[in-house]
Amino acid sequence: MVPVLPRREREIFEILCGLEAATAADVRERMADAPSYSAVRTMLARLEAKGLIRHEEEAQTYVYRVVPQGQEVRNSALRQMVRTFFDGSAIGAATALLGLARNLPADELEQLQKVIDRARADGAGSDAAPAGERG
Repeated sequence: MVPVLPRREREIFEILCGLEAATAADVRERMADAPSYSAVRTMLARLEAKGLIRHEEEAQTYVYRVVPQGQEVRNSALRQMVRTFFDGSAIGAATALLGLARNLPADELEQLQKVIDRARADGAGSDAAPAGERG
């Protein structure tokens, strides 16, 4: 289970998720309103103690990487993102993603349609009329 992270630790974790590897200085320069270097190092140590990241020493510098956590971490991060940026609305998040994904290849559109059809068949959203049929 992925722990709920304090705001700054989550920010650092998300920065590391977007990079293959990073030093504390790399992380700090990507942070909004960055705290001191020693505070960043402390938060990196906390994330490491939680088993979310690891470090290796390269040329006398700690280089941090995310520990692969699998589907559970992706789901937890996605739930947090949907709560934070889309007021908990999955449809809001999906709509925003589709708005960014202009000119999707036909095979990806087909896969997306299959996911929607499967959700409909499983009863998801069965109490609501399709968007084009609402009155």
